[in-house]
Amino acid sequence: MTTSSYKKAYTQLKVKQTKWRKFIKHNAPKKRTTGAALKKCTRCGRTHAHIQKYGLNLCRTCFRECAPSLGFKKYS
Repeated sequence: MTTSSYKKAYTQLKVKQTKWRKFIKHNAPKKRTTGAALKKCTRCGRTHAHIQKYGLNLCRTCFRECAPSLGFKKYS
């Protein structure tokens, strides 16, 4: 199936509300309660190299950019 045919199916489903709700119910992404997908950087949304200490919730690259303004000093 091409992307244009997917768009056509979406428009046909949106007209029929009950079928659209059933489609969304069964094809919606699963709600996560644990795991790495919940720990995201608040600036860029990256999930890897996440710094959660002190409630920062930043990835390492964003932390390097924001560290001087947050009051952290580089010692080496």
